[in-house]
Amino acid sequence: MTVTVREERDLSHLVDNAKTLSEFGLTPNQAKVYLAVVALGLASVSGISRLSKVRREEVYRIMPSLERAGLIDRVLGEPIRVRALPVEEALSLLIKREKEKANVRLSALTARKGELLRGFRTVNLKRAVLEEEKAHFVLVQEKGAVASRCASMMRSAKKEIDIAHSRENVSYIVSNHAKVLKRSASKGAKVRIITEPPEDVDTLPVTIERFIPENSFILRYSEDLTSYYMIVDSMEAIVTTTLGAAPAENPSLWTNDISLISLLQRNFEDLFHVSLDWKTLVYTPAEKIIRLVSRLGPRDHVILVYNSPETKHNVLFTYLRHGLQKGEAAMYVCCEEDPSQLEDAMRRFGIEVEELKRKGALKVLNYTDFYIVNGKFDKSRVMGLWKKAYREALEKGFNGLRVTGETACFLKHNMTQELVEYEEALHRVLDIPMTAICAYNADILARVNDPVNVYSELVKAHGTVLFTGTDKELGRIEVRKH
Repeated sequence: MTVTVREERDLSHLVDNAKTLSEFGLTPNQAKVYLAVVALGLASVSGISRLSKVRREEVYRIMPSLERAGLIDRVLGEPIRVRALPVEEALSLLIKREKEKANVRLSALTARKGELLRGFRTVNLKRAVLEEEKAHFVLVQEKGAVASRCASMMRSAKKEIDIAHSRENVSYIVSNHAKVLKRSASKGAKVRIITEPPEDVDTLPVTIERFIPENSFILRYSEDLTSYYMIVDSMEAIVTTTLGAAPAENPSLWTNDISLISLLQRNFEDLFHVSLDWKTLVYTPAEKIIRLVSRLGPRDHVILVYNSPETKHNVLFTYLRHGLQKGEAAMYVCCEEDPSQLEDAMRRFGIEVEELKRKGALKVLNYTDFYIVNGKFDKSRVMGLWKKAYREALEKGFNGLRVTGETACFLKHNMTQELVEYEEALHRVLDIPMTAICAYNADILARVNDPVNVYSELVKAHGTVLFTGTDKELGRIEVRKH
């Protein structure tokens, strides 16, 4: 076959694929020779050498190996000529050969694994016993390593797997290690779980029952989880170093130190005995709202819509008292009652008004001293007052500031637009970690112009919306989160 210079240049592009073809088990020169034969059709050694840029002597050495592999055929005659197996068939053949080689290697490795483990156990038995007697602490940081360590612990469980984690983390552990947990449960290991109670509809038991038989786990709820950990058979534990992220996404400390595990186990047993079984946990509407306002934290901005003074007092006083018990300062800006009337209501509720005021922990202000002064509202001035109040609370040694303000004064002064703009600024601009509930009288709110649109704008400016209505203590309750 006579090849022109241009044809040879075009054919050389095919040989450029040699690097890719060599990934299928051929050497680079074997791949070049094969592709040169493909390009030339019926090829001589000299033609193959010229196109592949492989020396003639090397081509002669390579050809037998390609023949044995079934990639080329030798055509009888003088001079020697060869032709190639079509590329698609050649690739299938090479893949099959690589699979066979891999299977042979895997079989050999499996056999060697047994030999190595037997030898390791025999030679290192004494050392292993000595190592077991020592306590270990291992910081496991990589995501896959944490998940692997958790799975290994649960796989080794014989009696009990104790888990104290957040609801999100419990769901993560159960769903990501379902097979291991189910296998451990089938061998008789009990799974005991303590987590926070639900804020609303409780879907966690259903999630767990999808993976673990009902008679193999116990689920209980506690408000007092201060750390997240898992203990297996009181022999090893893994502790999440920071609260929040899922276990496999958080650095964790694994240990088999009996002293530390004993402390964790004692903590778990104490929590277990005072926690509530999920089957018996039923919240009344009043308990539901009280739990929610008690758990509010810095930068939470909530709108409360109420329909009676009793409802307003029960919710807001519970919210403020919880913050005061945590060492926070509290402020209440009122407009439907004057400060003295509001303080009397606080005393009846059980708040020690005089003592808290003496310590500077409680302030009750009239809206005319804070929101609307001399008939005017200045958004910048009010925002500055909140910043000042927060700074003063910290300077006095309090842990934070928990505030509430009644908003009926804005609506009575026909300052609806100013109120909406203020709420938006409070939520999006005021960058201080105080907790706030803005209180809205449902009857007054319903009388503003275009109440639906106004209410919609107010909802957008808050993170959580609380409705209270017809419950005996708190009214009808609905909670919406945004």
